[in-house]
Amino acid sequence: MAIKAIIFGASGMVGEGVLIEALKHKNVESVFVIGRRPCNTTHPKLVEAIHQNFFDFSALEERLKGYNACCFCLGVSSLGMNERDYSRITYDLTMAAAKTLSRLNPDMTFCYVSGTGTDSTEQGTIMWARVKGKTENDLSKLPFKAVYLFRPGLMKPNAGQKNIKPLFKIAGLLYQVFHLLSPNNVCTLEDIGLAMIHAVESGFPKKILENRDITPLAHMG
Repeated sequence: MAIKAIIFGASGMVGEGVLIEALKHKNVESVFVIGRRPCNTTHPKLVEAIHQNFFDFSALEERLKGYNACCFCLGVSSLGMNERDYSRITYDLTMAAAKTLSRLNPDMTFCYVSGTGTDSTEQGTIMWARVKGKTENDLSKLPFKAVYLFRPGLMKPNAGQKNIKPLFKIAGLLYQVFHLLSPNNVCTLEDIGLAMIHAVESGFPKKILENRDITPLAHMG
């Protein structure tokens, strides 16, 4: 299966890790990166669009057609944010992109990076978990071929990544320790990227993928 993928968030840590795997993979034919700033990567498979208004993609619609995969890796920390502002970035922005893509590419598989602890009931006491839960739930209702919701915990960056948060630099150094002590709460960005590719290619019986699902899917086949 030839994969033509759109990636959001490639200038961030998770998106950059997914982009690296997509560009390396033999079954990924082309990658279209959409961001507010350049991802600072060049590759024969890669095209890029700098786009500032992530609540309106009408100017890009013609360029968004013909893709069968989306890896949505945009996200912000909820630290210091109220629910309204966090929801606007996490829920409204994601749904604006996803609604546009589901209309233009109904055969698309949409992979969304959420997080461990997301609240599918939308009723819990933790604000970010409720908002992520609502985002997951409403993405699942869109008319895509499939929607997969990735809930990674602590992530080890890929070798050669540029956009790594300080916490994850430390995590990368201590990954083997975390993996031994709590293997169901860690994964690598290599595994996340490969798991997304395999979900697009072959599907997966679960729509919500926790850490314990991501690694086996990454190494499937």
